[in-house]
Amino acid sequence: MLKGIEETAHWTTNRIHAIYDLLGETIEKCRVELPRIYSKELVELIFRQPYCKIQFLVEAGIAERQTASNYLQELEKIGVLKGEKRGRQMIYKNPALIEVLTA
Repeated sequence: MLKGIEETAHWTTNRIHAIYDLLGETIEKCRVELPRIYSKELVELIFRQPYCKIQFLVEAGIAERQTASNYLQELEKIGVLKGEKRGRQMIYKNPALIEVLTA
């Protein structure tokens, strides 16, 4: 039983480190490639869940609706997010984060 707990703890610790490293890489990528829209709050928001919607940015006070849409589209252009139409709204997935979470 303790061996199982130890393995789970190691797996969890590795996932946490992988997410933290990916967050740092994404912050740097956005800083370099999107300096006019970069904010740490924006990048951290797209790491709270493996997907993001315009409304998440609006509710977090990062941007108004149209600006939030533009931010997410810019993040998609540089490969950080991948947009997918769901009904009438766009959902932006974070494929790198999904990969880390499911590895």
